[in-house]
Amino acid sequence: MSDIVILGVFVADTAYRADRQPRMGETILGRSFALGPGGKGSNQAVAAARAGGRATFLSKLGRDTFGDMAMDTWAAAGVVPAVERGETPTGAAYIFIEEGSGDNAIIIAPGAAAEIDAAFIDQHAGLIGSARVFVTQLEQPMEAALRALTVARKGGAITVLNPAPAAELPDGMLALCDYVTPNETEAEALTGLAVTDLDTARRAGRALLAQGVRRAAILTLGAQGALFHSADRSIHVPAFDAGPVVETTGAGDAFNGGFAAAVAEGMDPEEATHFGCATAAISVTRPGTAPSMPDRAEVLALLGR
Repeated sequence: MSDIVILGVFVADTAYRADRQPRMGETILGRSFALGPGGKGSNQAVAAARAGGRATFLSKLGRDTFGDMAMDTWAAAGVVPAVERGETPTGAAYIFIEEGSGDNAIIIAPGAAAEIDAAFIDQHAGLIGSARVFVTQLEQPMEAALRALTVARKGGAITVLNPAPAAELPDGMLALCDYVTPNETEAEALTGLAVTDLDTARRAGRALLAQGVRRAAILTLGAQGALFHSADRSIHVPAFDAGPVVETTGAGDAFNGGFAAAVAEGMDPEEATHFGCATAAISVTRPGTAPSMPDRAEVLALLGR
């Protein structure tokens, strides 16, 4: 058994820093390049484990160097892998990072993880159903995410959907989710409401509850922190200042991993939102994705505990 089970994708991040993105047909000189571990689900598992959670990561990898990188990353972070390794290559991601702001644009090629299907989920139903908290995103096929949420709900797990990248969801999927954690773009994709400030974030939160989210919509708002919105309270959690922003690529994953770890240990979800925001705030002060995830002591220190 594991307190937290996370279904998702591992990819090798190929990160390029430059002053701007090239236009189509144009070649520009970059400032730096880095190769490292990535993928939303994998990053969230690393963040959860480093934040003190007992985390298992469920996925598929290739029998290749990138797959070995994944296993090494999880071993270092204390993540338990529940993975199948086959002949399809492990995925990779192109990440452009704007030098001046740290903002990013990403292309994901999931590779082996694109073969995750409902049958794979059923093979691991015991693991998913016994979790205290189950988390997934939308980088693996939708049918797998939907089946896994169904299994987790049946088993009594607290279910968290990070609806990233933005996609149209099947009818009834949000009703399987205790918490949904979109950013502004993803919230707009789900509700049709542009999220530009706290008032519009609250409207989107109400719309997500109306679509079936069981406990709360938690909208991550970048430099504005996060909005926790449930039927009985709507709380803005401002962003923490942990230092100069270096890279925002893994911020949402840091939030989700920190939030899952906090919920798994029994924190009130509003308090867990503060914990997730603190985790994200530290992560953006460091380069990379998985390597940027802070440990529990760092998060608690930022929270003043």
